[in-house]
Amino acid sequence: MRTNVNLLLLWMVLLCAFAAFAQPTDIAVVVNPGNPVSSLTLPQLRKLLAGEKHSWPNGQGVKVFVRAPGTRERATLLRLLGMSESEYKRYWTSQVFRGETQFEPVTLPSNGMQKEAIVAIPGAIVLMDSRDVKPPAKVMRIHGHLPGEPGYPIQ
Repeated sequence: MRTNVNLLLLWMVLLCAFAAFAQPTDIAVVVNPGNPVSSLTLPQLRKLLAGEKHSWPNGQGVKVFVRAPGTRERATLLRLLGMSESEYKRYWTSQVFRGETQFEPVTLPSNGMQKEAIVAIPGAIVLMDSRDVKPPAKVMRIHGHLPGEPGYPIQ
C-alpha cells in the first residue's frame, strides 16, 4: 500500500512540474535591430503580416518570414489574420496572381533561421517564441507592451 501512495505522490509531483514547465509563453514580434519602429498596434501588425503595408516609415521594404505549418508561431499568425491554413495559402496565391505582391512570405523551418534572417535583412519581421529571442534582434511593443508584461496580446 505504501508503494502505491509513493507512486501516486511521485506521479502528482511530476504532473505539476510538467504543467508548470508547459505554461505557454508569449509570441514576440521581432524585427531587424536597425528598424526605426519600436511599437505597433494589432491592426498595424495584421497589415504588415498580410502584406497590406509594404514599407516601414523609413521607406525600407517589409519582408515577412513565417514558420512552417504546424508550428506554434504559424498558428499564432493564422489566428492574428483570422484565417485557416488553406485560406492563408489561397490569400497569398490570389495576391500574387493579382500582382499585388511578387511572392508570399518566405517560410523558414526553424527559429535559428528566423534569427539569422532578422539580423541579415533590414526590413524583416517574424513571430517568434519570446524565449528564443536573442540580441541583436529587436522585440516590438504591441499596444505598448512587451512579451511577458501584463496586457501583452500575443500568446
